[in-house]
Amino acid sequence: MRPFTYERARTPAEAAAAANRNPAAKFIAGGTNLLDLMKLQIEVPSHLIDVNGLGLDRIEATPEGGLRIGALVRNTDLAADERVRRDYGVLTRALLAGATGQLRNKATTAGNLLQRTRCPYFYDTNMACNKRQPGSGCSAIGGVTRHLAVIGMSEACIATHPSDMAVAMRALDAVVETVRPDGTTRSIPMAEFHRLPGDTPHIETALGRGEFITAVTLPPPLGGRQFYRKVRDRASYAFALVSVAAVVQPDGTGRVALGGVAHKPWRVEAAEAELPRGAKPAMAAILNGARPTHENAFKVTLAERALASVLSEARG
Repeated sequence: MRPFTYERARTPAEAAAAANRNPAAKFIAGGTNLLDLMKLQIEVPSHLIDVNGLGLDRIEATPEGGLRIGALVRNTDLAADERVRRDYGVLTRALLAGATGQLRNKATTAGNLLQRTRCPYFYDTNMACNKRQPGSGCSAIGGVTRHLAVIGMSEACIATHPSDMAVAMRALDAVVETVRPDGTTRSIPMAEFHRLPGDTPHIETALGRGEFITAVTLPPPLGGRQFYRKVRDRASYAFALVSVAAVVQPDGTGRVALGGVAHKPWRVEAAEAELPRGAKPAMAAILNGARPTHENAFKVTLAERALASVLSEARG
């Protein structure tokens, strides 16, 4: 690990301003992803800004009837919150499907959204990777692709986003709240927060330089039955081959977001009109335009079967 300097921010705006002054700075809270990347010298920040003391660790009701989740709420606390368990079951289930209890005790809401891909070529510094070193190429293309994207990828990157929580947040239409270095704030819909790779896969979110996440807001409860189905190579501590976050209403309508198939949580709202007709037409519309490799073509069928399982359970 390379030497770095360290400071503790006193306010969100101060944290954003400090990161803006030093483009090689990184925020650190739980550190469950960042520290691993620093040890491998994939991330090499010259300065760390500790944001743990900012008081952003509360879950509060909003005037509209939803919930505002502070950026520093730990994954364990979010999954266990009575209101989340009752009204946003898909989120609790997604959180409990991720990592281990020890990691969930440290990992934060904002950090979960910002975790980086688990593509093996990203983690191998001997291999070319446009996310790690822009312009170097993508070793995954033509390589081992079993765990990689089937839709939304580009000629520059075929990695997937690893978060379970983000998939549930996308199904719920959550909104990410931020503060900029000049102290102004903004709200970013989850649909716009994560970017597709295009020609710049190293730019992974809509955040600007120094911009700091302060909270994630959930809308009023959607009702219906909520599911998170995660299919993986082993029963625990594994990232999704395919995951399905679904909210299904009594009339068969609903929402579906997929994990493990794209560079971001994948949801196609227009395709959800097909849900009452069943998993096959719905998934055909959701994954329309998919370009799987011969190694990961099974993900298309796997996603359809996972959704079929969810719809079958929803209908009793």
